[in-house]
Amino acid sequence: MNTQAPASQAVVEEVGPSRKKITITIPGEAVAEQIESSLDSIMADAQLPGFRPGKAPRSIVEKRFGTAVRDEAKQQLVAAAYQQAIQDNELAVLGEPVGGDELENAVVEPGTPITFSLEVEVSPEFDLPDYDAIEIKKPIVEIGDDHVDKQINKIRESEGELDHKDKSEPGDYCIGKGIMIAEGEKILDIDGAVIQLPAKDADGSGAILGIKFDDFAKKVGLPKPNDKLELKTKGPDNHEDDRVRGKNLEITFEIERIERIVPATIESLIEKFGLQDEAQLREVLTLRLNQRALLEQQNAMRQQAATYLLDNVEMTLPERLTEDQAARNLQRRRMELMYRGLDEAKIEENIAELRAASDTLAQRELKLFFILGQIANKLDVQLTEDEINGRIVQMAQDRGVSPTELRDQLIQQNQINTIAQQVREHKTLDAILASAKISEIPVDEYNKSVNTEQGTDKVDVSA
Repeated sequence: MNTQAPASQAVVEEVGPSRKKITITIPGEAVAEQIESSLDSIMADAQLPGFRPGKAPRSIVEKRFGTAVRDEAKQQLVAAAYQQAIQDNELAVLGEPVGGDELENAVVEPGTPITFSLEVEVSPEFDLPDYDAIEIKKPIVEIGDDHVDKQINKIRESEGELDHKDKSEPGDYCIGKGIMIAEGEKILDIDGAVIQLPAKDADGSGAILGIKFDDFAKKVGLPKPNDKLELKTKGPDNHEDDRVRGKNLEITFEIERIERIVPATIESLIEKFGLQDEAQLREVLTLRLNQRALLEQQNAMRQQAATYLLDNVEMTLPERLTEDQAARNLQRRRMELMYRGLDEAKIEENIAELRAASDTLAQRELKLFFILGQIANKLDVQLTEDEINGRIVQMAQDRGVSPTELRDQLIQQNQINTIAQQVREHKTLDAILASAKISEIPVDEYNKSVNTEQGTDKVDVSA
């Protein structure tokens, strides 16, 4: 009579805020059963000299494929035991588990139990506040000629041509070879890397290989082709690459050429976009800016709702962001900026700032991720494929690329799930705003009240 092998046993321990250690023991009887099952599968298809397929004696098949059988059995046993431990203990696991080093040398023999330990990141436990009828300010933006002028200048820059220069001026682009070394380990080695020298009217800050320097203009000066820039700094504590965090960094940049943008003429823009004259160009841009203003307005209200939640939820977070958490923060921020229509240079500048941001701001981003996830579950916020595709189409239009091209890019960068998460979070915040007490306020007054140090953005339709 067949009897089912005993189930694996799991012991869960708290090893830190939002982290659990799971020690799993797979009984020897279960190991024996899985080895037999794996061997049966191989025997059905085994092809050995002198025997018809699937007809070789069991002892010969086991001798020939014994190692493969045990490896397959181990993988299946471990995967099943881990999933069972997560389910039985109702753990809301985030990301992939780490550990299990003892599995590499684990003995996989019938009757011999297997014991291993993993650490997992889990959602923290916390109570949600009452978020019905919260007070929200709705910034009102009126698009004027100054907004259109600024947008035209921005498009002239983006559609302009590059002009080689023998020496640089503020605002120019330097193209060359960038290398980042963290305490002796080469992290980046990029040909064709690009840096932009801070413009005259900027604050002098800038980034190189994704690392922000507040005094960038002072450090790099006005270099020429063949110059070699050498910068040293500490890696940002919130960098997504653990090899960079808090490490002594040496960054070198060998300048191959200097490029300056020659803005496109208004006449060329009219021709490029198939318009009749400048009046029609301004009409098109006014419509686009009004659409952008609606996005900025909605974003401002969502940020207020998010701030209310952050200020009214007590939660114990990890003392230090893990590599996965930091990467998740940056991905969320990148998708948010793409959704709002910022150009690539502005996005990378913002990402560099977030890497260099205080732990408080980084923790707020992570805290919001957990809060919105719990509210979305409570409200049963569901997504459709059409909603995800619609978001990709909108972002593609803002970036001037085809939806198929952007979707392929997001798939290659493994960011489709981030888009889905963004849409779900927006739907969750919009559900909260649906019951909010909303009062209108001039955009200038709203921007004066914004605290950018707490991660709240000003409303800017032409950023």
